[in-house]
Amino acid sequence: MSYVLRHKPEVIGLLLDVEGWASIEDLIKEAESVGKFLSYETISNIVSRSDKKRFERSENGANIRAVQGHSSESVKRKYSALQPPDFLYHGTATRFLDSIRKKGLLHGARHHVHLTENEVLAHDVGLRYGRSVVLRIKSYQMFLNGFKFFRAENDVWLTLKVPPEFIDMWD
Repeated sequence: MSYVLRHKPEVIGLLLDVEGWASIEDLIKEAESVGKFLSYETISNIVSRSDKKRFERSENGANIRAVQGHSSESVKRKYSALQPPDFLYHGTATRFLDSIRKKGLLHGARHHVHLTENEVLAHDVGLRYGRSVVLRIKSYQMFLNGFKFFRAENDVWLTLKVPPEFIDMWD
């Protein structure tokens, strides 16, 4: 479900609107057309049990979306810009540090760089890619220098890039 709602809705023929919403009825129908079984109950369980709170349902319960992490071209979420805290954190693997020192953090295939206020969570995210390192981002200094920050509904902070001069690194 994450892959479809964040990255490739077209693999099952699902249409997302510019804010990332899809009809739950369409999600169920299109998943079934490719041999995947989903029900309203299964979807409700996924939404309510997601530790990262990646998904939300519309107020009327008829639609669903991923709240952040999109790489799909059809999704152009409009987040409100916010003043970030002094520091935010990003977890990555040590093997990426040389590139980060040169280029900073880039959003890659996604629409934004993902940051968190929680160092432990950042560390855990970094573990997915190898030996973890937590990067401390001077987010307020970035903000003062004209960089925009957004916060998704699941409290993940988003920005377009983080230049190397705004990154402190440690293991």
